[in-house]
Amino acid sequence: MAERTTPGLQDLPDERLVERCREGEPAAWSTLVRRYQRLIYTVPRRAGLPDQDAADIFQTCFQRLYEHLGRIDDAARIRAWLVTTAKRETLRLLAERQRMVEPATGDEAGDEDGADPLARLADPAPLQDEQLAELQESQRVREAVDRLDPRSRQFVELLFLQDEPLPYAEIARRLAIPEGSIGPTRARCLAKLRKLMEEVGR
Repeated sequence: MAERTTPGLQDLPDERLVERCREGEPAAWSTLVRRYQRLIYTVPRRAGLPDQDAADIFQTCFQRLYEHLGRIDDAARIRAWLVTTAKRETLRLLAERQRMVEPATGDEAGDEDGADPLARLADPAPLQDEQLAELQESQRVREAVDRLDPRSRQFVELLFLQDEPLPYAEIARRLAIPEGSIGPTRARCLAKLRKLMEEVGR
């Protein structure tokens, strides 16, 4: 069913696509993300932020969209909503980077009229193929992990998504499982994750 309906989703206007998202259709959400991922990722990159910050802003934008999906009155303005959110997050990060630096004066900043310093960033620009591929793959992984059952999701997060790798003994302790079962559990969870990633990519 999903394979037959997904191509049609690509042609829907934003308001209809949002309706399908509100109805809980995963393919509609994936289509909406793909439609605007290039534009949203471009905002922080044009502001000079590194790839990791841009990826974080991208994730924040769509996480907030997901949380507010039922409360957005004018779904036809999703593009503007996402760009505004991306600009605000970009400005927030830029401000954090400048906290320990003396602020520039109005003349130095070139912002005498108080205009949004990121207004020029709304125009989409092509990303390098490698960047876009990495972004798409990262999004597929996040979506697939979110769709795992709670136990498998916890296992994957502990094993792969920590800032510092956890030893197997600590993972076993947190999950209350024998350390020797981590290997087989890892194989089963990865198999589930691969299957979900294939579904997300359709």
